Amino acid sequence: MENESKLRLLYTGQILNRRTDEDNPLSIVQIIDILKKDYGISAHRTTVTKDIEALREYGMDVCKIESTQNKYFIGNREFEIPELGLLIDAVASSKFMTDKKRKNLEEKICKLASIYQEDQLKSNMFTELPLKSENEKIYYIIDALNESIRKSKKISFQYFHYDADKRKVLKNNGEVYTFSPYTLVWNGDFYYAVGYSHKHGEIGSFRVERIADIPQILEEDAIKPPEDFDLSVYLKNLFRMYNSEEKEVQLICKNHTMDSIIDHFGINVPVSKCDDSTFCATVTAHVSPIFFRWIFGFAGDITIAGPEDVCNKYKEMLKNALENSIGG
Repeated sequence: MENESKLRLLYTGQILNRRTDEDNPLSIVQIIDILKKDYGISAHRTTVTKDIEALREYGMDVCKIESTQNKYFIGNREFEIPELGLLIDAVASSKFMTDKKRKNLEEKICKLASIYQEDQLKSNMFTELPLKSENEKIYYIIDALNESIRKSKKISFQYFHYDADKRKVLKNNGEVYTFSPYTLVWNGDFYYAVGYSHKHGEIGSFRVERIADIPQILEEDAIKPPEDFDLSVYLKNLFRMYNSEEKEVQLICKNHTMDSIIDHFGINVPVSKCDDSTFCATVTAHVSPIFFRWIFGFAGDITIAGPEDVCNKYKEMLKNALENSIGG
């Protein structure tokens, strides 16, 4: 009997949380009916009313609509519907997750709302998204990375890439990498582990979903970051997470590209007016093919004005591309 009383309170809270909202309140009689039908628990009006008061004291925002038959619903929740929508969108765009893991996590997020709001969230969800990871161990890999960061221990793992036949191939003939992770970073819809790479003898990054198996956490203490290491500066200057030479580059940009400049280089990027249709931006970027491809994507609306060696590298890349293009 005592256990049934405790269960009744818990199930009443669950019923209110999952089966009510502002547009779908329930009366005491309806709650009693659900308790009996779905959970095999008998209840009376007085006990359920007391349970609702206990839930209010606990902190649940149980609202009452007063009428001949009072009705109840959950008002403020820990997450509002727009917030849950944002979380679902973030999960949906996360390329480091497999479709199976993504859908599972989306389902769990939906269950933070009422069943009626859950249907609303599901109706706005994408069901087919390209470029998803195929690494089903991703959760366990992330868990191992987090544990090694918490314990300040080195880890070891193998890394893979895809060959021309789309087969997973271990890099460097299956070499085992030793790494001292500092943090995990979500960038461009992918997860990266940032830390000290013992192979390269410097701070670097690895794509988490390209780690072949669950990393082994070693007994050795991790190499600590240098005292002057600033993660925010590192991430800001590391263009699209590719290691390359960092330089100040002058760009001449059409006015309509300002959003893109700010998106990539921040609101504080130095700019000055060139003429009525263009502006000059001085950016700090890691000069690499990735940077050049980004410039090329604007089809001449953003051009490199200097320094000269960066202009020459860009011209050389374009020349190679033309020489190796189909049809000559």
